[in-house]
This record gives sequence, C-alpha cells and structure tokens, in this order.
Amino acid sequence: MNDESRPAARLPVWQALKTHKRKIAPVNLRTLFASDPGRADAFVAEAAGIRLDYSRQRVTAQTMRLLTRLAVEAGVEDLRSRMFAGEHINNTEDRAVLHVALRAGRRDRYRDGKQNCTADVHAVLDAMSRFVDAVHAGKIRGHGSRGPFTDVVNIGIGGSDLGIEMGLKALHHHRQAGIRVHTISNIDGTQLADVLDEVDPRTTLFVICSKTFTTQETLSNAHAARQWLADQLGEAAVGRNFAAVSTNHAAMDAFGIHPDYRFGFWDWVGGRYSIWSAVGLSLALGIGMNNFRAFLKGGRAMDRHFLSAPPDSNLPMLLALLAIWNNDFFGAETQAVLPYDARLGRFPAFLQQMHMESNGKRVRRDGKAVGVPTGTIIWGEAGNNAQHSFYQLLHQGTRVVPADFIAPDQGSSRFQDQHRLGLINMEAQARALAFGQTAEEVRADLAARGLANPRIRALTPHKIHPGNRPSSLIRFRRLDPETLGKLVALYEHKVFVEGAVWDLNSFDQWGVELGKKLAKEMEAGG
Repeated sequence: MNDESRPAARLPVWQALKTHKRKIAPVNLRTLFASDPGRADAFVAEAAGIRLDYSRQRVTAQTMRLLTRLAVEAGVEDLRSRMFAGEHINNTEDRAVLHVALRAGRRDRYRDGKQNCTADVHAVLDAMSRFVDAVHAGKIRGHGSRGPFTDVVNIGIGGSDLGIEMGLKALHHHRQAGIRVHTISNIDGTQLADVLDEVDPRTTLFVICSKTFTTQETLSNAHAARQWLADQLGEAAVGRNFAAVSTNHAAMDAFGIHPDYRFGFWDWVGGRYSIWSAVGLSLALGIGMNNFRAFLKGGRAMDRHFLSAPPDSNLPMLLALLAIWNNDFFGAETQAVLPYDARLGRFPAFLQQMHMESNGKRVRRDGKAVGVPTGTIIWGEAGNNAQHSFYQLLHQGTRVVPADFIAPDQGSSRFQDQHRLGLINMEAQARALAFGQTAEEVRADLAARGLANPRIRALTPHKIHPGNRPSSLIRFRRLDPETLGKLVALYEHKVFVEGAVWDLNSFDQWGVELGKKLAKEMEAGG
C-alpha cells in the first residue's frame, strides 16, 4: 500500500497557482466576460444529466489547467483507484472505503480482502425489498393492528438521520401512499414527544439506526419509545413494532428486535456515506423500494463518471478544485449551498455534515500538520427564503462567500409558473453576485428615478454592489430518485477529491469523540 505523503503546499503546481492567483486577483468577472464572448459556453461541463456552469468562478483557462494539474500531482487518480479497489485508505481505522459498493450492480466486483462486498450488499438489499414490500402490502403489521403500518419513526443521528430526512423531503412527490415517515435524532426528547403525540402505537413502526447500538442519543430515544409502546400495548409489541439497522446482535436481542427485522451494514461504510445502505430503510419505506433502487442507480452513474472522466471534464473534480481555489488561494472560508427547489431544503445541512465531518481536519494522513487551510464551512438555505435572509451579506458584506446554486429545469410541484419565477430569481442573483452594480450605474438609476443630486450622493455608497463574487450553477432536468442519487454521489466524490489534494483521511471523525467521552464521564459522575 502506497501511503507516501504529498503535502499540498510543497507541490510545484501549488506554487504556480499562488503566482497565478497574484496575477488574476486584480481581474474581475466583468472583465473576464467582456474579453471572452464565448466564456458562458466554455466553462461548462456536463455528465450523467448534470450540468455544471462555472463560468462565474474567478478562473481562466490557465487557472483550470493548473488546477487539473494539481489533481494529478496530488495523486487524486491513484487514491481514487485504491478506494474503488477496496484498499484500506482509511488508514487510522485500517478500513476500506467502499460506499460506492452500496450502489453497485450485481455484476460489479467490489471486495474488502476476501469479503465479497457486492454479494453482501445485494443480500441486504434483497432482504430490505422483502421487508418494505411486505410492510406496504400489510403483510407485516403492528401488534394488535388489523391494518397496515401508517407511520414509520426513524431513530438515529448524524449519518443515520440527515440523509433520511433530506431524501424524504427531496422525494416527497415520490412518497408511498398511506404511510408517513418521521425522523427523531436530538437527545432532548422534544422530537420524540411531538411524534408520539400524533401516532397510533398499533400502526407505528420504529426503525433504530445505530451501527454499534450504543450511540447515546439514539439509544436514549429508542428506549423511551420502547417504554411508550410497552406501556400502550405490552412487551409483546416490541418484537412486532421495532426494526433495527445495526451489527450488534447481542444488543438487539436484549432490546427485543425480531430476528427478521434486522438489517446490517459494514465497517467500510462511514455514517455520513451510509444512506445507500440499510440505513436508508426508512427512506425506502417512505418512497418504495423501486424508487430507492433508482436512487442507487443514480449514484452508480456518477461513480462511473467519476472513475472514468479526465480531470478537466470530471464534475466532482471540478467542484473540488474550484472549492480549493476559493478556499486556499482567495481565503474564502465558507461556501453557501443554495437550492432553488424547496424539496432540497435539507440538502445544505446534509452536505454540511458530509464536508465538515470528512475534511474538518488539521493533520495529514501521516499525522503531520497540513499547512494549508482545509475544511470549508458549508451552509445554506433554499432559494427565495435565503434571498430574504442572508443574501445581503453575500452581495455587500465584507466576506466573499462562493456559492453553489442548484436547481431542476422542471419544478417538483404542479405550479410550474412559480418554479419559473424561482429560476429567474436564481439567475438574477448569480448575475448580481458576479457583476455587481457600479457607482456610475447606481447614480444613473437614481437620476432616472428623479432623485436630486444631494440625495443621489448620499445613497450611492449604500447601493454599490462590488460583484466579483464567485458562484457555480448546477442544473438538471428534474428532481427524481435517480437524479438525487447523482447529486449525492457528486458531492461525495467532491469531498474525496478535496481530501486527496489536502492529503487528509476524509473517512474518520476523531473530532466528535472527545465531547462524547466527556459527556459519558460527566453522566457517570452524576
């Protein structure tokens, strides 16, 4: 196994990029577009039905040549091959990183040593299919119920919650009729109390998601839900109304989980990459197994693109390299994710965990200091709501915040005229960020409105928009299960490329352990 460290700042191309940045920094986006009439078409890449327009990024053709060279010099393609081959690139935990195997076709070959990952994945998927179909058909019912389950309550946290919540909201228009899915994660009990107040214990299925079956928040909520159910229907209800996604069979035995209602996953699946696995059981119950398989199909399509496309047309690589350019060379510490479809309202939070838990690291794979800024802070909100919230800072604040605008061409509701207005707003905001509004334009606008010169002079500084604020547009035909799978995999691989360039282990998360350890010690000490 080749774990030779490649400190980013010592790469020759990194120094070339620093020199190039000093040259390009004084040039603004207005000038770049004015000097190149074909720019809007040249800085575009498309694959698997996803179109990336990065013409409003502060880059030239030379910038992109240097950035793609950076991917090569940093060994991104080599590490990518090792990941897909099942090598243990998660070096601190000595684990393979094979979430790509979770959406593999039956003939695809993924192995972790002697373990046939593809066969194991499809065995679990087939078991999920049987369970989901039986629940929907009313063949699996709650204790004392004469009808099918009407509610599913997913109990998890982090990767066992965010992906499910995001997917359920994004694919609401593909939901299974007659069944509602709720998600509970926080330890304070409020989510649990609110859900239990509105469900019938006889027709409610609880799904506990915890690989080890020891996560404090999840087990606290699970035991409270168990007690509520037992109080309502008796202990016998536990085996009928609970399912679990875990590898800890002894703990599931003690809890009372029925042997046929258990679904496993593996050490080579990180929590924030696990929505494709049995962790997605509640999502599958909410949208149906056919739609869940379409979601997997979309992820697999993006995997194939990522594995085969050259860096200059590889969507995940381009997104990652642009993010590194903004973060490490222009000092942009944060990035906004701005979906113009309310169904994607939880997508920014989902990406927040994916990015910040993966690449919020200060040491390289060899344990030495990285030496460059890492771990862009990800945040955002859906569309027009965001415009009336924090866009003021994006346009006129002292910090430059690069943005990813994300939208389907076709809206997710029957109100297509309103969706069209949303797209117009998105394009307008992207233009305003890029080109701004000069003092001359402000004065001309105010004069046209009949304002007197003293008032024009007073207002002009307040209405100037500096512009030159980078953004990318990510477009696709419509938001469906397959497209959502492509989007999730696109950003998963973006995170991988960033980590590869920075020489991080993007697949451990030691930073969340200390607080948990101290909380347990404080709880034990009273």
